[in-house]
Amino acid sequence: MPYEFFDNLFSHFGNIRAAVIGDAMVDAYLWGSVERISPEAPVPVVTLQKQENRPGGAANVASNLRALGASVDLYTVSGDDPAAGLLCNMLDTLGISSKGVLRSKTRITTTKSRIICRSQQMLRLDQEVTGDLIADDEIDFLNMVLSGLETNRPDVVILQDYNKGVLTSHVIQQLIAKSGVLSIPTCVDPKSRNFFAYSGATVFKPNMKEVREALHLPLVEATEESLEEIHETLNQKLGHQVTFITLSEQGVFYKDSRQGAIVPSHMRNISDVSGAGDTVIATAGLVWAATKNARLMAEIANLAGGLVCEEVGVVPVDKQRLLSECRKLLR
Repeated sequence: MPYEFFDNLFSHFGNIRAAVIGDAMVDAYLWGSVERISPEAPVPVVTLQKQENRPGGAANVASNLRALGASVDLYTVSGDDPAAGLLCNMLDTLGISSKGVLRSKTRITTTKSRIICRSQQMLRLDQEVTGDLIADDEIDFLNMVLSGLETNRPDVVILQDYNKGVLTSHVIQQLIAKSGVLSIPTCVDPKSRNFFAYSGATVFKPNMKEVREALHLPLVEATEESLEEIHETLNQKLGHQVTFITLSEQGVFYKDSRQGAIVPSHMRNISDVSGAGDTVIATAGLVWAATKNARLMAEIANLAGGLVCEEVGVVPVDKQRLLSECRKLLR
């Protein structure tokens, strides 16, 4: 494709509004060095040098969308705690309204704290509640989101599920139904708990491990033939439009009613795969909203996921680097 095509496409991203709904979290990073082993136990002593916080989960999806130029509405449920304030401050700084963050007194804000030395993750500490929303919170959250969809009429809805309880089966079904009424495409990044609750979604994007576990498949080679069969099985259960499966170092697979293929990955210096799935679903949702082209969606999202793997920690994709790679590698 000519340069002008990608220039125009990436420029058009600024005209798109996306709604991201799901499990948002704070990704905390504690950077340090190790010079000795503790005399108290056979563990390294980390001398902390700096600490930073980044938006994670659904908030990272929203961050990627903003980095690509889209307008974003984020809807999630946090705790009523200092971490929620931290999350909201990060969102506001990125130009993402925090009005869609419902603070619950029955939950805590999911926080993942990573200790990193010499660009290597040594330990992760998780603070979280993973049970489904209580009935009152579910009602309040669903009413807030449904009202937001009706008022803002986004061009795409992205459901980002991390099994933290925000996307209950009832919430999922109501959101997909409402999006259908409003003619808004839905792109889904599922997890195991409600894997088959996303009936009627537009784009269904699990990874291969999640597919194997959900369908109880043996560890067979991911070939186009086997993936076509997986698409048919998923489609019978979900009635979705596009299957989009990430295959780690093999790349991605896509299939719609007309065509399907494996899009291979490109050579990378992999530093950290954290957050790559968030980048892939954000990019896929944006490209789908702009083009309705499954092949192009898969190709660009594949490049975006690879780019963020070259960075340490959860980071949004660099729009200019992605545009440059599209110009160079996609024809």
